[in-house]
Amino acid sequence: MTLAHLHRIDPDANMARFYCIDVAATLFGDVSVLRTWGRIGTHGRTSIETCSSFDEAQRAACRTLRQKMRRGYRAA
Repeated sequence: MTLAHLHRIDPDANMARFYCIDVAATLFGDVSVLRTWGRIGTHGRTSIETCSSFDEAQRAACRTLRQKMRRGYRAA
């Protein structure tokens, strides 16, 4: 489930970034928060945080989403 796909574009600073936050179940019964970020047009980098419950993963994803929105990212 894709929670958010964000962009931060500033032509004056030659900045074109994306940030994607996903919440997905693992094969072992846990839930993971997948964060992918980088320059628009690239594959970017990925970080995976494994949580024991869906609620915990949802809180972690929402925390990251709030942080990125404060830094200037907007919905794509």
